[in-house]
Amino acid sequence: MKKIRVQFLLFVYNKTQKLYRKYFKKKKRQWQFNETQLLEFREDSLGRKLGEFYHKHGFSMIPKMENHDVHHLITDCGTNFEDEIAMQYLLLGNGKLNAHLLAAIVLGTLILPEYMKTYLNAYRKGQNMRAFYEWDFEGLLWQNFEHLKDFIQQKESVVLH
Repeated sequence: MKKIRVQFLLFVYNKTQKLYRKYFKKKKRQWQFNETQLLEFREDSLGRKLGEFYHKHGFSMIPKMENHDVHHLITDCGTNFEDEIAMQYLLLGNGKLNAHLLAAIVLGTLILPEYMKTYLNAYRKGQNMRAFYEWDFEGLLWQNFEHLKDFIQQKESVVLH
């Protein structure tokens, strides 16, 4: 039964992804790198880790959606559908809010409700991270991946003088 539910989510995703890029990402440009070029970055860099991510999973870059793939790396969210929904919860917890994200959360929760505990944990995890959802990671591809990930996973603290 889960297989049918996931196939339905995949169908909806495939039908809405181009619309999302057209209407929500219209001002964004695609990155100037491809998967092969990413593998040429320094071994400990974000760029190299992203290239390895594409190679490992057999994915190719989707124009204007590259940051989404970086989100998988820095949040340790997997790529199956329940993990994709969990990542949307994490992004909501991190402060991102748009119609596409809310639709993904509502539909994903209705279709795969058995992961609700995972979703809520992801939401809390997002709340406890620095706000990164608006970052343009293309300019950070040369940065040390572990340092960047550690920085993001530390919640900004208020300093009172």
